[in-house]
Parts: sequence; C-alpha cells; structure tokens
Amino acid sequence: MKDSFQLPPVNRRSFLKQSGQLLIGFSLFPMVMCSPDNKDGDQTKVEEQPGRAGADDIDSWISLREDGTVTVITGKQELGQGIRTALMQMAAEELDVRMDRVSIITADTRQTPDERYTAGSRSIESSGRAIRQAAAEAHMRLLQLAEEKLGVKSEQLLVTDGVVQAKDNSKQSVSYWELLSGKKLSGKISGKAPLKNPTDYQLVGQPLPRREIIQMATGGEVFVHDMRLPGMVHARVLRPPGYGATLRAIPEQRVSKMPGVLKVVRNGSFAAVIATKEYQAIQALEALKAEATWESGPALPPQDELFQAMQKVREGQAVEESESIQETLQTAALQHEATYTRPYHMHASMGPSCALALWEENRLTIWTHSQGVYPLRNSIADMLQLDKEQIDVIGVPGAGCYGHNGADDVAADAALLARSLSGYPVRVQWMREDEHCWEPYGSAMVLQLKAGLDKLGKIVGWDTQIWSDSHSTRPGGEAGHLLAAQYLEDPFEKPGGGYSGGNHRNASPLYDFPDVRVVSHPFTGPLRTSALRALGAYANIFALESFMDEMAVLARQDPLAFRLKHLSDERGRAVLEAAAKGIDWDRRSKADHGLGIAFAQYKNEAAYFAVAAVVAYDRKSQELQLIRLVGAIDAGQTINPDGLKNQTEGGMIQSASWTLLEQITYDNSRVTSRNWDTYPILRFRQVPEVEVLVLDRPELPPLGAGEAAQGPTAAAIANAIYRATGKRMRDLPITPDKILSNKV
Repeated sequence: MKDSFQLPPVNRRSFLKQSGQLLIGFSLFPMVMCSPDNKDGDQTKVEEQPGRAGADDIDSWISLREDGTVTVITGKQELGQGIRTALMQMAAEELDVRMDRVSIITADTRQTPDERYTAGSRSIESSGRAIRQAAAEAHMRLLQLAEEKLGVKSEQLLVTDGVVQAKDNSKQSVSYWELLSGKKLSGKISGKAPLKNPTDYQLVGQPLPRREIIQMATGGEVFVHDMRLPGMVHARVLRPPGYGATLRAIPEQRVSKMPGVLKVVRNGSFAAVIATKEYQAIQALEALKAEATWESGPALPPQDELFQAMQKVREGQAVEESESIQETLQTAALQHEATYTRPYHMHASMGPSCALALWEENRLTIWTHSQGVYPLRNSIADMLQLDKEQIDVIGVPGAGCYGHNGADDVAADAALLARSLSGYPVRVQWMREDEHCWEPYGSAMVLQLKAGLDKLGKIVGWDTQIWSDSHSTRPGGEAGHLLAAQYLEDPFEKPGGGYSGGNHRNASPLYDFPDVRVVSHPFTGPLRTSALRALGAYANIFALESFMDEMAVLARQDPLAFRLKHLSDERGRAVLEAAAKGIDWDRRSKADHGLGIAFAQYKNEAAYFAVAAVVAYDRKSQELQLIRLVGAIDAGQTINPDGLKNQTEGGMIQSASWTLLEQITYDNSRVTSRNWDTYPILRFRQVPEVEVLVLDRPELPPLGAGEAAQGPTAAAIANAIYRATGKRMRDLPITPDKILSNKV
C-alpha cells in the first residue's frame, strides 16, 4: 500500500455531529403495517401491526417538536413515487396544521419502525393508513388537553394550524405545543379516534408539489449518489467476467502503488480497490481488470432455446381451478389458444447503484437506497458475522429504482470495504457495466392461454399456464442473496427458490368467467432474477388482455364492448369507459393507424387502470410509432393527484419501453447487454403523448397505484399494433423486424 498520502482519521462522534443535518435531510420518508415474516415485503396486510415493539405508540409515527413543527416517521423508503409528500399531507390534514410545519423521517433503523420493504404499491394504503390513524389519535388527545386547559368542551373547539380555540371566543386559545410544554405526546393508538370527513379536507386531494423537485432539477443533494461526507474515500469492485467465475490472480502489488490507491482488497473471488478520489479508483479498477485471471463458471444455455426449456417444466401449482374447467373447454362452441413470451428485463435506472459505509468504534453505518433497510441490515450482519444492533442502515433516495436492483448488493460491497478501512466513509458506485450485468433481472416468462366461447359469443372457460423464475430474491436476513457474499473465500450459499407469488400476479381474470384455471410452473433459469416493477403482472396482463382482444375478434365483437360484456365490476367498467372516451374509441382510424385498449386491477385488489393506445405503422419503411396513450386510473381516495398522475405516466412510458425495445441478451458465458447501446430504452423523441384521467373516489380508501399501468399499457399497444398491421404480436419486445416476419 502506498503511504505517501495519509487521510486524516474521521471520529465517529464528530462525523455524525457534523453530518447530522445532512442525515435528517436524506431521511425524509415512509412507514407501514406489515408482517415481519414476509420476505417479499409485498404482501403487507393493513390489519397487522408493525413487527417491532412500540409501533402502536403515537410517537412512533408522529412527533410534535418544541419548535412548533411536526415530524412524521415512517419505515418506508422514497423511491421516486412521491410518498414523502403524500404521507405528510395525510398527517397534516388530520392534525389541522400547515404543510410547511411538517417534515418526515423515512427508512432508518435508528429511528423508524421495521416495515420490511417498500414494495407492492403498498405505502399509501398501509403506511398511510397507520400515519393517518396516529395523527387522528394525536389530534383527539390534544383536543382533550385543550378541553382541560380552556374549560371548553372539545365539541366547541376548532383547530387552525395547530392552534386550538373556542368557536365562540377566539381569545380562548392555546397551541398544540403550549399544551405539551416540551413533553412527548405519549400513548397507544386505540384505532378509535375519528378520522376527518373527506368533505372537510383542505390538503388531501390537492396537487401539492414535491419539495425535492427543485433540488433535483438544479443539481442539489437529493440522492445517495450526491452524498459527500468528511474524509470520504472511493471504491470500485472487480466483478467476474461471467456468472460463477472464480478469481485466480490479480496484480495486487502493482495496483497498490498507483496514485491515490489506499488499499487493494481481496477476499476469495471478491476484489476491490479503495482510493482517495473516484477517478483514481476507476483507473485502478481498470488495471486490476486488465491483468486479472479467472476460471470460467458453468456455461449458460443457448438464449434461443430459453422458452422451450421453460415449457419442459411439468410440475406446477394450481393457483385457481374450477372443477369443470376441462369439460367446459372441450365442449365450448369455439376454442382458441395462444402462447405469449416475455424476455428478461433489467431495471435500467439512470443512476448506477451506490452506497456509503463507515466502520468505526465497533459500529457500522450504511447509507443506501435499498427498499428494505431492516432486512438489509440483518443480511449484512449475517455476512459480516456482526450483531445486527451493531449496524445502522439509513435509507437515502437513489436515482432510479423500479424494484430490487443493485442497491442491496452495493451496500454489501460498501460494508465489506468499510470493515477493511476503519474510520473512513467508503463510497462505492457501480460502473454501468456492473449495473447492467449483475443486478437481479425481471424474469423471462412464457404464458399459454386457452379459452372457449359459447354460441352467444361469451367466454365460458379460461385456462392460463405460466412458466417463470422467481420474482423476489430480496435479502431477508440471510447473506446468500447478497452478490458479494456469494464470491467470498468462504462463500454464502444462495438460498433456493424465492417468492413465487409474483409469477401468477394478475393471471386470474377479473372478468366474469364461469370456469377458470391458472397454473404456475416454477422455473430456475440461467440469469439472476428478482423483483421488477409489477413482478409477473406485466406479462400476465399483457397475455390476458391481448388474448381478450383475440377472443373478441373470434366472437366478432368490438373489443371494448366485449370486455364490458364480461365485466360486472363497476369501477373496472368506469376506467374502461373513461379511457375509451379519452381516446375517442368510436372514431374511424386513419389508414395504417390502430387503436388498442386494455384493463386490469393491479393484483385484483389495488388500483383499477385502463389505457387506450394509438400507433402508426408505415408499411413501406416498416417504421412503428407509438403516438398516444390515454390512461384512466381509480386509486380510491386520491391523496395527491399530481403524484398519482406522475406515477401513472411514468409507468405507462416505462411499459412502452419494455414492450417495444427492451430485452436482455446473453451468450454461453455472460450477459451481453452491457450498456445503453446493447440495452436500448425509450428515448425522449420516442415518448408518445400521454394523458392520465384520475377517477377520484374520496369516500373510499386509497389503493396502491405505483405499478398499475405496466401490464395494461403493454396489451393496449399490442392490440393497437394488430389493428394497424393485422398481425398478432405475442413475443416481446414488439419490434419492426418481428412485425415484418410475423405471419399470425
């Protein structure tokens, strides 16, 4: 190790004191009620209490500060979905205080409850419910204190921005903070405190802007990538050339003498370099990479045989099965079947995964954009053989998420390297190639659908067979799901299986079909997979809603009318009709243009979403253009319509990118989608006109909406392409070459 340059040691106490304001600024987000045994973090039940003692205390969620402010506390992480603003709106509404009095702490093992993962579009309907109830309880307790203080019955009191006064005498008043006199608002959440009537809302339902947007737009410190801590050093990790490769040798001595290099770290097949400056770390990494020798891992199977290999798996689990489904299909007046496929997809976040870690005074502090700070803490404790109470994990937003990307893995990298260089905050940022080649992907899928019509053109039977790898292998306490842990000298074995519920998400039709069968066939594929936005719902809805269009054609019925004919759910009908009206469904399309429509209720229990698409296809140039998307969403009570629209628009555009462009490629040794050239995504010039219609239902509970748009958008585009070209596109992505060669 070169010792001509020495960093000043960073004292943990002084460091935390210096950076305290920064930490709070980076901790502004969510919390919810969830099962501590839930490894997917996506199956939260709002009836359950959080899995930590004290989570039913008012001050676990709401804190009134002596300076006249309110702090909301949540275990959820801000992922770009805007929950920070929405959760503060909900709390401010119930407390009757201005928004500028409210701040929020999110996803911090030092301060927030254990809410497992921020996943499954659950933050508002579950964490929001908890925060709203805590705020209502606080409001009720404060009115009781005011009643004693002012000698006025609580029914005769009103609150304006935290000041309680008698309705008939404004001079009789006292603020929340005067009532508390610096004491905590203690007590349990009874669940009996009345919630405010939606007709009296002043904040909920308003399109309040997110506070951090200006910082994002002007280069402020918003993301974990932006953090700069006293004495911070930089590291880069040497990744294997392909899955399962074993490191044999690296030029450790030569690289350790390069300018700025502080340490070359090797532990088995895990190798990294730490340097004073980021570019020095990158240069040292390139030097390591140039001379490193590896023993190749097992060969990957041919990509062009993937879907056939998947369908060879006969073992399956019946998710739903009517007793008479086989007979119904066999005796139907008309039968039809089709197979749909989805390739592996990556998260493709603009910002590569990044984390910081500090080991000092026998404690480890990690700053991460992980979706689950508590599960990550437990997994890193397992990897480092530490007590989990020795580790603090602080959630910081990242520049892109969309599911289980490399955030947990890069945090593990940083933790390992910080242990090797005590007293210095170690910043690790993945290279673009690392992100593309080593993050967990969304699984490839095969879907075989079969249905039967009666003589009146109604569907009487519906059968879906699904082949998919796991859609969640998140770290849940075991080190084996962390990438670095699998390559150590004493490696941790990757746990088998993984969450299988995502495989069949939204495969069960919401339509009124008499007989239904859905079977999920688990497949262990060649690539690493986990949670990508909407999990299996993207492919399942693409297949279901494309097949509905095919059945409508066979029944010689309009696709919209055909759907409505089979749908009794009034909220589902409403979004379909709204999207159709927004796109002017009944108008005649121009030549070589096509209209398509699709619908789903996410997970059959969250937000309702329908979308109509317009595409144009030039038969001469084979150019395909997505022109317009009109979506209609019913997420129950809308907390922040601007946030809801943003989430939905983003989902529609991302789904369009998946549907028209995205596909991971690999050869027999490695992933070959290594950069934006080899994994193209939708460019700004390709983004269609997007409109979102919000069907607000203030009288109903809010529903999760963050992933509602993914599946319907894919199907609407495919259905529009059929009307423009006369060809059914069942293999994603839908490219001009595939349209040209398709004979269906």
